[in-house]
Amino acid sequence: MPSTVSQPVVTPLTRSAIFLVVTVKSGPEHEGAIRALCADLSGLLRAVGFRDLEGRLSCVMGFGSQMWDRLFGTPRPKELHAFREIKGRHHAVSTPGDILFHIRAQRMDLCFELATQIMARIGDAVASADEVHGFKYFDDRDLIGFVDGTENPVDEAALEATIIGEEDGAFAGGSYVIVQKYLHDLTGWNRLPVEAQEKIIGRSKLSDIEQDDALKAPYAHNVLTSIEENGETLEILRDNMPFGDAGKGEFGTYFIGYARSPRRIEQMLENMFVGRPPGNYDRLLDFSRAVTGSLFFVPSATFLDDVAPDALTPAPPGAGAAQGSGSRQPGGDGSLGIGSLKRKADHE
Repeated sequence: MPSTVSQPVVTPLTRSAIFLVVTVKSGPEHEGAIRALCADLSGLLRAVGFRDLEGRLSCVMGFGSQMWDRLFGTPRPKELHAFREIKGRHHAVSTPGDILFHIRAQRMDLCFELATQIMARIGDAVASADEVHGFKYFDDRDLIGFVDGTENPVDEAALEATIIGEEDGAFAGGSYVIVQKYLHDLTGWNRLPVEAQEKIIGRSKLSDIEQDDALKAPYAHNVLTSIEENGETLEILRDNMPFGDAGKGEFGTYFIGYARSPRRIEQMLENMFVGRPPGNYDRLLDFSRAVTGSLFFVPSATFLDDVAPDALTPAPPGAGAAQGSGSRQPGGDGSLGIGSLKRKADHE
């Protein structure tokens, strides 16, 4: 029985990324095109990535709640649902999105080529809801000037934070991802004294050193996005990217957060937009506006490889007890296997 191999959720940060969200047209022929891509995605990735093995090309494919029902029916991932809008001092909107492609590489041309090949396969079946090209900005800083992602978990902690285990055995090896596109009022932000900016973020702008807890404002971004349960810190993995259009004066951050349960990210957003306690909201939102919001489930690469183009559900690859074990065996390349997209023949 093959082991379950995860999609490349946990992968080192790259210099470039494309975030592509599409909606799928109604009709069995369109749904069939998406199912065919599921099984072919690993092959497309290998073909494009082989042109520069040091480019570290990867792709994560995630599905929205309604799309899951249309393509795969039951069983469903236990916590999959549409993104829930949040209305507080500011508004976290919920926007359409059936499928997310999170494409990462050291070079934008690799990302662009893979996105082009994907759309060549499914372009007649989908409409683009949003496409953002992200880039690394100096020393991993956001356009507001602060380092982003400092507190990301690494290694085994990252796997523990993001990859589903026995709590949903049929979908072990999967993950949840929430994406939001934020547009910044850089003119207003840059009018603030650096000390005021640091109070909002909870870090030193130059050194990226976290402020002492006694000095942090209760509304600091890193205070409100810190989540604990039963005395344990609940972590997520962020791979945010700056983006912009200088000619239009558009500057932003694409937030993307992976977690083994969407409740972790939802609680963070609730704290930011409503406040903890209510009213004590994240002051960064006075300068940064969410214009999209979607939630997706990321099945394992094993699941994708086993999707049958002409069937409602994938051929059963041992989706019960074997996948429920959540085991991750080393891959043939000497890695843990996490993040490799392999065809079924490679891991049988």
